[in-house]
Amino acid sequence: MVFKKMLGAFGVGGPSVDTVLNPPTTLPGHPLTGQVNLTGGSHDVDIEQITLSLLTRVEVEGGDHEFGAAVEFHRVQVAGTTRLAEGQHTSIPFSVPLPWETPITAVYGQHLHGMTMGVRTEVSIAHAIDKGDLDPVQVHPLPAQQAILDAFAQLGFRFKSADLEHGHIRGSQQTLPFYQEIEFYAAAQYAHACTQVELTFVTSPHQVQVILEVDKRGGLFTGGHDVYHTLHVPHAGFEHTNWAQHIDSWFQQAVLSHTGGHGYAPPQPAYGHGHHGHHGHHEGHHDSHGGHGMGAGAVVAGVGAGLVGGYLASEAIDEIFDDEGGDED
Repeated sequence: MVFKKMLGAFGVGGPSVDTVLNPPTTLPGHPLTGQVNLTGGSHDVDIEQITLSLLTRVEVEGGDHEFGAAVEFHRVQVAGTTRLAEGQHTSIPFSVPLPWETPITAVYGQHLHGMTMGVRTEVSIAHAIDKGDLDPVQVHPLPAQQAILDAFAQLGFRFKSADLEHGHIRGSQQTLPFYQEIEFYAAAQYAHACTQVELTFVTSPHQVQVILEVDKRGGLFTGGHDVYHTLHVPHAGFEHTNWAQHIDSWFQQAVLSHTGGHGYAPPQPAYGHGHHGHHGHHEGHHDSHGGHGMGAGAVVAGVGAGLVGGYLASEAIDEIFDDEGGDED
């Protein structure tokens, strides 16, 4: 699309930009390719740089409140100083590798309800930066991730929803300031023992760390609690394991049994995140002793100011991820 908002930043008669993703789909850790098409306006301009950034919607929890925030989690310069003459047409190809932890947004060719992601083109001219609209991006699972999702489908789990949560999973290899939760309704054979299962992929160049969280039902004399398990699925050789059988075996031992509590049992964090406040293995990205990152309290304060550390006010979410393309005729 042509970014009409650029007229406001560079004046009437300024250049226009049309970013084309080819294709608009990719995989975690793989490149996003396309081209930035530039059309000169009524006068020559010197473009200082062109930058592409990936944005997504993250749930942020602060105190008793939870809100959605737009988060920029990857940023790459695709062009430096460029002279654009009056009326000139030029095209700049790009290939931008995505982080391995990039969340998936589509499975079996279908969009994952609750997930939103897009790439935004920023053009800088004379120290004025114009941020264009978002072009939607679909991120499909890696083969190792797909194997786990196939195993869940084979066992009869039904997809419920997906979202991104701000924070860090203690004991994981996570590097991004958020993690993806893919929620499933319990399969029929496990429904008497649990209500739902949440799956998180923490992906690196060599493997996928799969973290399962099960909401186990309480018994006559016991309360409900969460049970955890971690799978390590290599990118090379994952097909040699029957993952459905492996997951079912763990459910039989840790979820359906009366003992429970087998598998992954991380320490309690300082505070957790999640829709229901029960994610005992999740912690804020902020380390109160080391001082790195941004905790939930800091995020809440920053969002109120508009833009701090990559988080935008929740009021801007609908505008940023406007599927209707509000800037088009």
